[in-house]
Amino acid sequence: MQKVTRKTRDYTSGPEEITLQHNTALSHSNRKEFVINFDGGALDLGRRTYIMGILNVTPDSFSDGNEYFDSEKALDRAFEMVEEGAHIIDVGGESTRPGAATLPVDEEIARVIPVIEKIAKKIKTPISIDTYKSEVACRAIEAGAHIINDISALRFDTRMAEVAAKANCPLILMHIKGTPGDMQINPNYDCVMTEVIHSLKESIDIAVMAGVDPDKIIVDPGIGFGKRLDDNLTIIKHLEELKTLGKAILVGPSRKSFIGSLLGIPDPDERLEGTLSASVIAAAKGAHIVRVHDVRESHKALAVADAILMHS
Repeated sequence: MQKVTRKTRDYTSGPEEITLQHNTALSHSNRKEFVINFDGGALDLGRRTYIMGILNVTPDSFSDGNEYFDSEKALDRAFEMVEEGAHIIDVGGESTRPGAATLPVDEEIARVIPVIEKIAKKIKTPISIDTYKSEVACRAIEAGAHIINDISALRFDTRMAEVAAKANCPLILMHIKGTPGDMQINPNYDCVMTEVIHSLKESIDIAVMAGVDPDKIIVDPGIGFGKRLDDNLTIIKHLEELKTLGKAILVGPSRKSFIGSLLGIPDPDERLEGTLSASVIAAAKGAHIVRVHDVRESHKALAVADAILMHS
């Protein structure tokens, strides 16, 4: 896995630049609605919380590994998620659970491309490809995917920004500290929100410099990816601080270990109530998209939350 190394920037600013940055951040914070176009449609974010349904085409994901490894079962689950209320189907072929090893590109392509092709032919709901490898993303877009969901925020593969720019597709940038293999080995932050925002801002700059449309970038603080229990709670509680980036926000709390730690539940499949709670609070704090396994239940919980939050 190749990490991108870049020189540290000089963030020393004069009074006029500080004032400009403050005004820009304030303007971004006040922005509530985002329309993100993709090939064949648009995500009209801000009028309701969008649900991204997780479709892991893997034998070893932390929660639903091997459940949809067969492409026909994966297609059936995609249909089911749409009926349950999913607005996006997120297809992933490599487990990024803590301690996971890197999957060869060819094997990842062999897992996800047949599934994406089948879904794209049968379902109009937009498909995102959950990968940090540019070759997988390129092949997935060609097969019918509409969105790239990169857990590394362009840090693991230097060509990913170029692929996203060429495809002119929405790009999700997620913060991660370390790699899936080592991210939970004593992660540490002086101020988690400051570091997450700073890192995502750098990734946004990388994307824009490569030609990615700034209006098609979505940010994800990376719940559970190189985060301690306290870090995850802080991120959700202070999620509105991400609004200073001026981008739509995605959060993925589904069945994560911090919920298990809080409730004393080791089995990820038993963490539904905790996931719903975290998802509703994330929506209240500014999340535009919530990435979940349990689509039906999340749809119901967020429908009520949205009605309350958007009531005049």
